[in-house]
Amino acid sequence: MLIAVLSDIHGNREAFAAALEDCAERGAGRIVLLGDIVGYGPDPEWCTDKARELAGAGAILVKGNHDSAIDTPGESMNPVARAAIDWTRPRLSAGSRRFLADLPLTATLGETLFVHASAHSPADWIYVTGERQAMASFRTSEARAIFCGHVHVPALYSCDLAGRVHGHEVTMAASLPLITSRRWLMVAGSVGQPRDGVPQAGYVLYDTDRKEISFRRVAYDLATTLRKLRAAGLPEALATRLMAGK
Repeated sequence: MLIAVLSDIHGNREAFAAALEDCAERGAGRIVLLGDIVGYGPDPEWCTDKARELAGAGAILVKGNHDSAIDTPGESMNPVARAAIDWTRPRLSAGSRRFLADLPLTATLGETLFVHASAHSPADWIYVTGERQAMASFRTSEARAIFCGHVHVPALYSCDLAGRVHGHEVTMAASLPLITSRRWLMVAGSVGQPRDGVPQAGYVLYDTDRKEISFRRVAYDLATTLRKLRAAGLPEALATRLMAGK
């Protein structure tokens, strides 16, 4: 099965739509959304509606910290993120708010774990930014493959038979084999607000039969997203970040 793993959509309709179109063109048979459907971007209701539609068609979804913040105002956030959440909250229907509130923190499919942040204490929204944080996830979960988001930068880690964790170079679009003697952790990057210097939607394809992954980048109509973001009165810092991809 070819699984498309998307994370951190952040209310970016154009990026979400472009990524889903690429998933379909690549023949993905299952969609996974790793949370943060909303926050930052100008189309939270559309993105949540699309996520609900995908869930109805069998997609796997987990909750992100921005999704949680919609009904948990006390979530710790920087001022720009807080301003975006405060803007987003009244623009979501009651049904969308319930949908986001009811999302689980983790989900499993066979020997694969899906989580927004770290598998180690998912509700604490810990960033997996290096081998030390990856080690905590490997020690917490026995899953052969762990997919997470939250960082907005794609990354790849493995844990060998001796329990040593290794970071690996991420090569875009190339098929990267997952050696079966190791366990693996993939940070999916971000669909709607990438932070690795590439202003394109990012996601991961996972071939469960071949045990391969591919980090994908997809161009989208950034100009339209920027126009809507500014018209909404959201912080200009968000537009700057989208343009730079970081």
